[in-house]
Amino acid sequence: MANTDERRFEVLRAIVADYVANQEPVGSKTIVERHNLGVSSATVRNDMAALEEEGYIAQPHTSAGRIPTDKGYRLFVDRLSEIKPLSAAERRAITSFLDSGTDLDDVLRRSVRLLAQLTRQVAVVQYPMLTNTVARHLEVVPLTPARLMLVLITDSGRVDQRTVDLGDVVTEETVLRLRTVLNGALAGRRLADAAANVAELPEAAPPDLRDHLTRICTTLVESLVEHPEERIVLGGTGNLTRNVADFPGSLRQVLEALEEQVVVLKLLAAARNPGAVTVLIGEENEDEQMRSTSVVSIGYGRDDMLLGGMGVVGPTRMDYPGTIAAVRAVANYVGQILSGR
Repeated sequence: MANTDERRFEVLRAIVADYVANQEPVGSKTIVERHNLGVSSATVRNDMAALEEEGYIAQPHTSAGRIPTDKGYRLFVDRLSEIKPLSAAERRAITSFLDSGTDLDDVLRRSVRLLAQLTRQVAVVQYPMLTNTVARHLEVVPLTPARLMLVLITDSGRVDQRTVDLGDVVTEETVLRLRTVLNGALAGRRLADAAANVAELPEAAPPDLRDHLTRICTTLVESLVEHPEERIVLGGTGNLTRNVADFPGSLRQVLEALEEQVVVLKLLAAARNPGAVTVLIGEENEDEQMRSTSVVSIGYGRDDMLLGGMGVVGPTRMDYPGTIAAVRAVANYVGQILSGR
């Protein structure tokens, strides 16, 4: 080893690897047998004593074994120099599975299912943020001579449908004029700007369209100013129950916290940039109910534009390299798919 600190980190890495794999406290003899560190069992014992004194590992009971602490996991995660990428077969499977999504809702549901399966943890995806969403097109479809369906399509794949009763019969020519006026106000604009434009349309409209536009725009503004980013998709909650021992006395609290959207949205709030992974370990979680968990989150989007966040919640005894690789890969493909719609 280059120096004592590096050797001690390798001992910590060995303890993390074995404890994550086996859920058993790790002793010096096991480390010497399983990991080729090139030092004696006595040296490893000394290193473990130093790591314990510094708070990186702890002795859960009177056995000779040690387990990582939150501080130990944090050092391990911070020192991850490289994340093993997913295999070509895994990447193809992700692309194929997500590409089959029929619309935004389906893509996000598939993303959650896939993340939960890849990591064997709880997966969560936030709907695209309103502030970064652009209105692509508004289709106006006559349902009856006096009733229209409005279909708003955004660049993130979101499709909103609303119906409007006009209170009067309209011709096909009037429907065409309404469609032209409405798309002129919103197509290609961020939703907040589109809402402001749409709200002003009735005032500036020709007299014969004013009443119709007043009804349509009232309904349409509701669609444009909703906050879909406050919606999340959650999956794989049952995975937590397979590891009850990782949550001594706190599994119920964790499950209750996950049911609260506000708590989950706060967990994803750290994900600010597409492609940048954030890891919160144990006590680093702001919400007290979540302090027996680790959260690996990431922003998804395109280029520098953040559409939303996604991530994984699991015990602190987590395969961090594998989880980070899976979260990063799925976020990358979701960003590509949504920006291509």
